[in-house]
Amino acid sequence: MKSVKENFDRQTSQRFEEYEERMNEKRQKCKEQCDKDIEQIILRDKTKKSLEEKVENICLRCGCGLGGIAAGVGIFGSLGTYGWEIGATAAAIELATKEGIKAGIQTVIVKINEVNALVELKNVPWTNFIYESNYNTVNGLFNAIMDAMASIGKSCKSHTFENACNGILARTNYWLDSVAEAGIKVTASTTESAKTTKLGEVATASYDAYTAIAYSVTAILIIVLIMKKENEQKITIHKIIKSINI
Repeated sequence: MKSVKENFDRQTSQRFEEYEERMNEKRQKCKEQCDKDIEQIILRDKTKKSLEEKVENICLRCGCGLGGIAAGVGIFGSLGTYGWEIGATAAAIELATKEGIKAGIQTVIVKINEVNALVELKNVPWTNFIYESNYNTVNGLFNAIMDAMASIGKSCKSHTFENACNGILARTNYWLDSVAEAGIKVTASTTESAKTTKLGEVATASYDAYTAIAYSVTAILIIVLIMKKENEQKITIHKIIKSINI
């Protein structure tokens, strides 16, 4: 289970690193284009539009860093973050479910080895016979035991009086009800615990992303308000954009 989790974390981390590298490149290109557009507007400022309208039109259209300034605009805007959150939540639930099933199977194998009637099967590699589709039902476990007996040359069809065959055939529910129930309970508790942990990680990452967007929105609003003060010192668009760490 640890190796599965480490592999998932490693693959996920690698994908996000590659994704971040591509986004950094796009942010830089967009920022450079934004700066060029701003400089051109300063040079040909012959229209009647106000300075703040130009900033809004250019930066909102570009997204100034793919969502770095305008919330809801670009891949890293609120819409992009929401989409990532949905995907991450689904992945977290799926992984938690798999961890729960794996824990349930391990519990069933432990319980099987504790059944007195199956003492002659203690050396059987139960992972070859007990898996996701049969670990949590009496019928599924019964068939797994029959297959295990056959694997050691003692098929219950021809060895009816073997202790394991006799015990399981005569009292199937007596021996296997508690085993299947234990697997179900452990699966449920492990899944819920893993889900809580992983969804908490997703929520934390999402909160950080939304917080960054909120700061960016505040920055653009401050810029617009500053430029609307006609009697204050004139600040060029170029200097304002440069002052923001995109």
